[in-house]
Amino acid sequence: MKKMFFLSLSLSLLLVLGACSTNEEAQPTNEETENASQEQTNDATSEEHMDHSQMDMSSSGEVPEGLKEAENPKYPVGSKAVITDAHMPGMKGAEATIAGTYDTTVYTISYTPTTGGERVEDHKWVIHEELIDAGEAPLAPGTEVKTNASHMEGMEGATVEIDSAEQTTVYMVDFTTTDGEEVKNHKWVTESELSPVK
Repeated sequence: MKKMFFLSLSLSLLLVLGACSTNEEAQPTNEETENASQEQTNDATSEEHMDHSQMDMSSSGEVPEGLKEAENPKYPVGSKAVITDAHMPGMKGAEATIAGTYDTTVYTISYTPTTGGERVEDHKWVIHEELIDAGEAPLAPGTEVKTNASHMEGMEGATVEIDSAEQTTVYMVDFTTTDGEEVKNHKWVTESELSPVK
């Protein structure tokens, strides 16, 4: 009888311990949960770091006065490249046709739209020639200046803060988003945001 009792008790304990260890394995730790959450946030930030619902992805193709065409671009006008970064949904992975190539200083900027609404952070990209009375390039991070760029509603005439500056080749591109929207003369994509078509 005692043997039977101890055998039952032992089996019960094994089942309880087994269930506990299974639950512990299945439940991620706080650190794992935070890491996964941070990764999701980073992915969302890199691809859709701001609301682009007011962004006009296409343009007339006109470029600012004084903007110089690139002499030896990696992707010449008429060639094709794959967009590897996403300023907005449907852009990453799209095949682009190069419509223009220019050597300039590009900036990420933050600003409050002239039409009101939330402050826009780290907008990519505005070029030096789209800034008003900006002086010599590059401008240092933290510099405030006005822009005449009209990539998004409320951008033209806004006072912007320079977040970062980079001297590079920028491209105006035509592409079709992954959602099927046709985009013409999109401004701007940097050379590091393009890769060769395989």
